Amino acid sequence: MTHTLSSQKVALITGGSRGLGRAIAQHLARKDVGVVLTYLNRPDAADDVVREIEAEGGRAAALKLDTSDTGSFAHFMKALADVLEQTFGRTTIDYLANNAGFGVHAAITDTSEADFDALYGVHVKGPFFLTQSLLAMIEDGGHIVNLSSGLARFSMEGYGAYAMMKGAVEVFTRYLAQELGPRGISVNTIAPGAIETDFGGGVVRDNMDVNGFVASVTAMSRAGLPDDVGGAVASLLTGGNRWVTAQRIEVSGGMNI
Repeated sequence: MTHTLSSQKVALITGGSRGLGRAIAQHLARKDVGVVLTYLNRPDAADDVVREIEAEGGRAAALKLDTSDTGSFAHFMKALADVLEQTFGRTTIDYLANNAGFGVHAAITDTSEADFDALYGVHVKGPFFLTQSLLAMIEDGGHIVNLSSGLARFSMEGYGAYAMMKGAVEVFTRYLAQELGPRGISVNTIAPGAIETDFGGGVVRDNMDVNGFVASVTAMSRAGLPDDVGGAVASLLTGGNRWVTAQRIEVSGGMNI
């Protein structure tokens, strides 16, 4: 993999140390995109992703970020500017993937205000203000992807609060696409179905009853894998998709159709 530092495209991926974010980082790196990934609690996992990308000839860096802590964004922006200059010879990014997140499994009647606020901070407030902070750093003609969920289209017991947040993400995508259109920046939503990751305690990956149920209601007869989503995001960002914007693209293998 060869490139000139100043001309290489660069992506920022929040929550890139595990699960879907890790897969997105790996797939983008294989398309010769430089990657800056963020992590919250696992610097070791983030370093593993960076080493994997570098072992394949790519360039990557990891930065700590709590997307719910908007007060930390100014410090993060300075750290990002430094790592862009030092690692990629850049002052801007081309792609942003708002991926960081977590789930809460609880009926609406059992959802605590603390859990609701935590979901809101990570999935709604954080991406809104992080994107706002980054807008001057995103190249005209760039591309933003916000991660939603199939649960914003269909319902499964216990995910009401989480799905509600993802519904907000999808509305945010449309409005952001409208405002950034004059700059040629595309903004889209990728909505994964049930994926075999550690999300929700790894229930889809590790519970064979749940895995089997997901397969039974999915057109392609299996649960999704991180690579399914990573490949989709990388293709959307780096392919000939500049005329695709304000769209919700579900990557679920045809779940609950």
